[in-house]
Formats: sequence, C-alpha cells, structure tokens
Amino acid sequence: MTTDIYLDSLPSGIRSRRVDNGNGLDMHVLEAGVTSAPPVLLLHGFPELAYSWRKVMPALADAGYRVIAPDQRGYGLTTGWDDAYDTDLGPYRFLNLVRDTMGLLAALGIERVKAVFGHDFGSFAAAHCALIRPDVFQAVALMSAPFGGPPSLGTPPPADIDIELRKLARPRKHYQRYYSTPSANADMRRAPQGVHDFLRAYYHAKSADWAANDPYPLQAWTAAELAKLPTYYVMDADKDMAETVAGDMPTAADIAACAWLPDAELRVYSAVYELTGFQGGLDWYRARFVPDFHREMQTFAGLTVDVPACFISGKADWGTYQVPGVFERMQSRVCTDFRGAHLIPGAGHWVQQEQPDAVGRILIDFLAGL
Repeated sequence: MTTDIYLDSLPSGIRSRRVDNGNGLDMHVLEAGVTSAPPVLLLHGFPELAYSWRKVMPALADAGYRVIAPDQRGYGLTTGWDDAYDTDLGPYRFLNLVRDTMGLLAALGIERVKAVFGHDFGSFAAAHCALIRPDVFQAVALMSAPFGGPPSLGTPPPADIDIELRKLARPRKHYQRYYSTPSANADMRRAPQGVHDFLRAYYHAKSADWAANDPYPLQAWTAAELAKLPTYYVMDADKDMAETVAGDMPTAADIAACAWLPDAELRVYSAVYELTGFQGGLDWYRARFVPDFHREMQTFAGLTVDVPACFISGKADWGTYQVPGVFERMQSRVCTDFRGAHLIPGAGHWVQQEQPDAVGRILIDFLAGL
C-alpha cells in the first residue's frame, strides 16, 4: 500500500525502477527524460525522498536531460540498510555515499553526469561527489546547505556545542546532536500527533509560510549566536523534535491553502516514514561525529571544488546561515568556478518544492552555460 501511494502520486512522465548499485543497496530510482539524453543526478536530504524532486524533474526532462533521482541510503523504498540504532555507521561515511552514487551510475551504464544537484544533506553528498570525482560529476548545484570544504588536517570533529548551549539562561541543544541520540527516531516515528501531523508542522516551520523565518548571517559558532536560530535548529533542552514543532502546526485553513505541499502529497512522505521510520536518515547525522570518519575526510584537506558550481536556497531559509561563515567561504574559497548564489523569494528550506518553477529555470540556465 505504501508503494502504491508513492508511485501512484508521481507526475506524468516520471518513471520508477529498482537498481542494484553493487554497494549493498537495492535502490529505488525515479527517472524522467529519454535515456540517450545527457544525465543529471538529483540527491535529496532529510526528511525527504526522491519524490522531493517531482516538481522540477519534468522541466529538466523537457529541457533535454535524462533526470535520475534515487531514494538514498537509509530512505524510502531503497533497501539494504539496517534500521537498528546500534548498526555499523561505516556505510554512512561520505566516501561510501559517493560510492553509492558511483555504483548507481555504473548499473545504469552511465560513465559521467552533466551535473549533480543536492538539497539539504544531499547537498553535502553532491559536494563530495564533485570534490572527489570531478571526472564523473562534471558540475554541481548545492541547495539549502552551503559546503565549507573538507576538514583541515589536525582539526577535531565538530565540537559539542551542546555543553555551552545548556549553560544558557534558556537551556538549548543543537538539532544535529539530538538527531544522534537513541531516542530521536522513536520521538518522531511515535510522535503523539502522529507522523503525518509531525511532518506537516516540520515542513511548515522550515518553509516561507512560517512568518518568523527571516534569516541573517550569524557572527560566530558560539552558544549565544546559535541561540538566535529557530528552535527547529537549536531546540529547547527539555523538548524533542516532535514537541518542538508541535507549536508551529498550521491551521486547517493554512493547510488547505498550501499549494506547494497539499495534504495528498504530504501523505506520500508520512506513509513512507510510518513504514521505515527515520533512523536511516538520522544515521547520516550520527556519522558526522565519528572521529575516524572525520580523520578519513582530512585526506582531502585543502582540496577545492573545481567543477562549475552554483548555490540555490530560499530567501527565508535559515539553512544558508546556520553555520557562520560557510556561505561566504563556499563562494570565495571552496568553489573555484562559482557561478552564482540564488536566494529565491517566497521559499524557505524546501526550495525545489516551494518554488519549483524558479529552481527549474536556474538549473536549466546553469546547465546551458556549462
């Protein structure tokens, strides 16, 4: 039944298939366009699916591209991953996520792609594809999460800012640290309001529909500065994520007026996550804090993204600024052939869903200029 909800809701022209990527996954993949066209690869983030690209895939196909969007490791209808908290996190290393995409392309008979586009955590996956294998991934568009480059030699893994956040007059905690806890999956999968309403509130709070989203650059990675972020990024210390966003649940009238994510489309996400849970996606966050994985990425210290690159985000998306200085460093140092940052009005974090026409035009223009 979950598979039917997912596949029956796809726009005309989008096909579904399963592909063994040779790296332990039976990947569920959405495709559009003719197979002989130049390929582009689309990588989603959290808590999303390949379905998140449904509104831009037809436009890219009409522009003459073969469009490929997989449910990534840990997500959706893709299988071959372990949903237990005590699983081996090795498969969620960035190097292995690049291997996942390489294996998918090889199974499809594709030697290289015109570009890879990534949104949210998929932006980091796309950035590492372009960083490590520019011969395969010949251009990159990063969306909603700027890339600050690989870690420098000798630097420790990301500091546990929660120690300082909990000392604030209003004690707080960082969402990525919370996502790494054993309770996070159950908190969301068994949310008192149900998965559907949890996701409705979560998507609403991070969209341009939530009037309080008015982002600006932060000055430093300090507790006092990070506490300026909305609570879906820097949470109250005594609340889980389901509790955090419950207060931002839109009204019935707001939901009825939400053209970018009507309830029938949200039902695709909630049906899938009710089936799979959130642990696979959360393991991407957990892997960031493993010291051995951090040291492995230091192998690429000083390496830059040298293929053509651009950045797209919603003007109301705090994700652009959530790590102080990275948005600026991406443009000035990390991406050596940077071709523009686009902050789209009327969009928050879910930019390719909130403003798909604008995103489609930018991506098509970017591809045409390669």
